[in-house]
Amino acid sequence: MCGIVAYIGKKEAYPIIIKGLQRLEYRGYDSAGVALLNGELSVFKKAGKVQDLANYVKDKNVSGSLGMGHTRWATHGEPNDTNAHPHFSESENFAIIHNGIIENYESLKQALIKLGHKFRSDTDTEVLIQLIEEIYQKGGVSFDEAVRLALNEVVGAYAIVVLSKDHPNAMVAARKGSPIVVGIGEDEYFVASDATPIVEYTKNVAYLNDGEIAIINNNEFKVKTIGNVVKIPLIEELEINLEQLEKGGYEHFMLKEIYEQPRSIWDSMRGRLDASAGRLRLGGINEYLAKLVKTDRILIVACGTSWHAGLVAEYLIEDLARIPVEVEYASEFRYRNPIISEKDIVIAISQSGETADTLAAIELAKSKGATILGVCNVVGSSIPRMTHAGSYTHAGPEIGVASTKAFTAQVTVLTLMALQIAHKKGTIKDSRFRLLLNELESIPEKVKKALECNDKAKELAAKFKDARNFLYLGRGCGFPVALEGALKLKEISYIHAEGYPAAEMKHGPIALIDEEMPVVVIATQSASYEKVVSNIQEVKARKGKIIAIVTEGDTQVKNIADYTIEIPAVDEVLEPLVSVIPLQLLSYHIAVMRGCNVDQPRNLAKSVTVE
Repeated sequence: MCGIVAYIGKKEAYPIIIKGLQRLEYRGYDSAGVALLNGELSVFKKAGKVQDLANYVKDKNVSGSLGMGHTRWATHGEPNDTNAHPHFSESENFAIIHNGIIENYESLKQALIKLGHKFRSDTDTEVLIQLIEEIYQKGGVSFDEAVRLALNEVVGAYAIVVLSKDHPNAMVAARKGSPIVVGIGEDEYFVASDATPIVEYTKNVAYLNDGEIAIINNNEFKVKTIGNVVKIPLIEELEINLEQLEKGGYEHFMLKEIYEQPRSIWDSMRGRLDASAGRLRLGGINEYLAKLVKTDRILIVACGTSWHAGLVAEYLIEDLARIPVEVEYASEFRYRNPIISEKDIVIAISQSGETADTLAAIELAKSKGATILGVCNVVGSSIPRMTHAGSYTHAGPEIGVASTKAFTAQVTVLTLMALQIAHKKGTIKDSRFRLLLNELESIPEKVKKALECNDKAKELAAKFKDARNFLYLGRGCGFPVALEGALKLKEISYIHAEGYPAAEMKHGPIALIDEEMPVVVIATQSASYEKVVSNIQEVKARKGKIIAIVTEGDTQVKNIADYTIEIPAVDEVLEPLVSVIPLQLLSYHIAVMRGCNVDQPRNLAKSVTVE
C-alpha cells in the first residue's frame, strides 16, 4: 500500500526521492519521510501529504547521494510524525522503509524488549529494524547478512529498503508479497514500489521476486534469496513513458484517465483483433485454449473494481461460451475452504498485479492443481509471475486511486477471452462472432461519443452533490455496471451508494425510496428493457428521483425519468464498456463539487498489497 523510492549514485538523492514520492503518492498519503546518508544518517518525516514533508525540510540539510523515501498508508499505528517512515534502529545506525505487514511483530517486539531494546513508534516496521540491528551487533555479520537473517525470522509481507551509517555506499532491498523494482542507470541505481519514479531516469529495470534481496552499491547490483542462494537478475525494458505519468492539462488524473479510455480500450485490443478478417487471438492464453474449451468450470477471483469486471465476464462467458462461471471475492476465497480441483481454471484479475488477497487466492488455487490465468495491467508484477498464463490489458499507468480505464480495459480483455473461447468451442455462430468483432472495433469511437455527456453529467452533479444516499440499478450486464457506478461515487465523494439488480429492489431496497433518494438506472435498449421500465415506474410511484442512462434516441424512458443521459447504441454484450462512462463522469463531478480529493480519496490506496 505504501510507496517506496531510493537512490544511490552520483547525483543529489533528495530531488530524485521527493519527485518519486510525489509520483507514488497514490499508493499512500497519510505521512511521508526521507532518510539521507552523507556522513550522518538523517531522517526527516511528517504526517500528511508529500508536500507537507517538502515544506518541512526546506531549511534542513538534505544533501547526499544516497537516500530513500516513503509515503505511507497506515496499517500499524495511527498516521502521525512518529509512526511515519523511515524508522531508525535504537542506535540510529540503521534506518528502514517498509511496505507490508509483519504479522509476528508482537512476539518479536517482546523478545527485543527483554533484550533491552526501547521503541519509539507503534509500528511493526520499527520491530524489524531493531531486529536487524540486534543481529548485526551480536552476530558479527555483514550488513546484508544481518538483513537476510532478520527476514528469516519474519512472518508476513514486506518490501523494504535499509540503510546503514556504517556502510555509506550501500543499500539493501528485499521483497515478499509486496513489489520492488530496481532501476539500473550508469553508475546509479533506483529502487521503487513501481516504475513510475524510475522511468524519467532509466528504461532498464529488474523486478525482485518473492524472497529475494538486492545488495546495491555505486557500481554493482547483486541478488540472492533469503535462503542465501545467489540469483542472476533479469534486466527488462520499461514500456511506459514520462508523458503517461503527467496530467496533460487535466485538473485531475482521474479525469485524464476517463478521457483516455477510447485509446486504452483500443490498446487492449490492438494486435489481438482483426474484424475485417474475422480473426481474434489472445496469444497469452493460446496454450491453454483447448483446456478452456473443455473445462466444466471457471472461477474468477478479484477485488473491488476488478471483481465487477469479473461479474461482467461471468455474464459473457456463460452466455457466449456456455461454461459455468463463479466470481469470488479474493479476500474471502481462501477463508471458506473452497472446492477446487485440477480440472478448474481460475482467472485472477488485478490492475496492479500486486493485490495481496488475489495473490493469496492464486496461491491456494495453485496448491489444489488448478490452472491459473491472469488479467492485469502492470508488466512485471507478481500476478503474471505466479500464473500459468494470461493477458495484459495494456491500459497504461493509472494514477487515480479510483479505477476507471482499468475497468474498461479489463472488460475488453475478458470480452476477447469469452469470444475466443466461444468461437473455438463452436457455441457462437460465425455470423454472430463476426458481428461482435466489428462491434468491438467500433467501441473506442462509441466511448468517445459517450464522453460528450460530460456537460450533462456536470449539470446533474450540481443538482445531486448534497445527496446523502444513491441507489444504482441494472439488469444483466447492467448490474455489474450499477455496482461499479456506486463504488465510484462512494470512493471519491464519500456519499453512501449501493448497486442492486433492478428486480431485487422490491425485495428490500424499495423501502429506502423517497423524494430525497436519487436512483441511477441503466435503462438501455436491451432484452430486459421493458422490465427495467417497470422498475423505474415503481421508483417513480414512491417519489424517487430517476437518473436514467438510455440509448441514443430513446423516448419511452425519457418520458418517465426525471433526467436522462444518452449513450450510443451498442450490442448488449458490449454495453458495459459504454454505459459505465457517464457514471464515472457523474461521480467525478460530484466529488469535485464537494471539495473532495478526487485522485487521493481518504483511507484508500491504489495497490492493496496487504491483507
